[in-house]
Amino acid sequence: MTDWLEQEKQKLHEKLMEELDYGNDLTDAEIQDLIEAAVLQRGRETCLSIAEKRTLKKELFNALRKLDVLSELLEDEDISEIMINGKSHIFIEKAGKLKQVPVAFATEERLRNVIQQIVGSCNRIVNESVPIVDARLSDGSRVNVVLPPVALNGAVMTIRKFPREFFTMKKLIEINSITAEAAEFLQKLVQAKYNIFISGGTGSGKTTFLNVLSNYIPSEERVITIEDSAELRIEGIPNLVRLETRNANVEGENEITMSQLIKAALRMRPDRIIVGEVRDSAAMDMANSMLTGHDGSISTGHGNCAKDMMLRLETMILMGYDMPILAIRQQIAAAIDIVVHLGRLRDNSRRVLEISEILGVKQGEIEMHSLFQFEETGEDKGIVQGKLLPKEELLHKQKLLQNSWRDKKID
Repeated sequence: MTDWLEQEKQKLHEKLMEELDYGNDLTDAEIQDLIEAAVLQRGRETCLSIAEKRTLKKELFNALRKLDVLSELLEDEDISEIMINGKSHIFIEKAGKLKQVPVAFATEERLRNVIQQIVGSCNRIVNESVPIVDARLSDGSRVNVVLPPVALNGAVMTIRKFPREFFTMKKLIEINSITAEAAEFLQKLVQAKYNIFISGGTGSGKTTFLNVLSNYIPSEERVITIEDSAELRIEGIPNLVRLETRNANVEGENEITMSQLIKAALRMRPDRIIVGEVRDSAAMDMANSMLTGHDGSISTGHGNCAKDMMLRLETMILMGYDMPILAIRQQIAAAIDIVVHLGRLRDNSRRVLEISEILGVKQGEIEMHSLFQFEETGEDKGIVQGKLLPKEELLHKQKLLQNSWRDKKID
């Protein structure tokens, strides 16, 4: 959009906002009628072309009813992440590549309004007193906001878009994220109610993989999900209860913690409890949820590898609990059966890199052994070559599985 057309858009936007002060309950169709009339009137005064009128109508509607300049970026399914660094610097990730886009918010105030619109839609608060918040869009896309004075260059918002198409294990096999053998193994573990923890770095696909694994949960079970910010999109479970924590209000009251939700979930007759990503001392709540007699729990967290993930869980628990390190390790080892580690390789592909079993605590350390390991064989035209290969060791923890998982099927 040219500077002149941007100025015209601003004038029309201000005019329409004045009219809307007296009609905030208007429908989308009525808003579009008002925009149409305003643009036609302005067109007669300034000789706007048909293309310019079309552009103005679309962008004015986005500004009044949607998320302004972000609307088109959110509609582009090839964009996986949107990064807003102040009103004038917007970057996207597309096909694994970062680039700046030639769009900007008209004012910092408009950016702030869009942020408040997003945050308010999921009952969160963000302001100078509470400048950091996690929120979500209506489609489940993850939103993080940091406001001044913490953010020095203006309001910062990062949007991790979730694909509109639901991933399945078949799709992950097709794009070489996992092998068919490993997928079948994980299916058996989910059905046998092993407690599974999914680890990986930022953007490695942890939440997507959790959603995929949930497809293996029998549809007759009652599943309760507990998250800081609801992001999971579990399909095929009619008896699904979704719970979300609540931050304290401006008076510091009415907070609902993950620990409170887990206690409440235990009274809801769950078959499985799924705890979303753990980032702090809520790791203890996650471990406790896996030890309450409701096997088959799944959770996620940030880690460099399966072993490092266990160290991070220890550290997170120590952030909120004064416990001996040995007791913490015993708790973790008793709670988690399997760790699935995901990674984003240098070609931007997302792969399952490791599947490990936690055996227990031996000589004061959490004992693990690898069941599958990704082995890289080279690179072809920028694409990393390799395969997730099974190890010879057998699965030690036997629940519904008997002897080797390779020899038995689950009913």
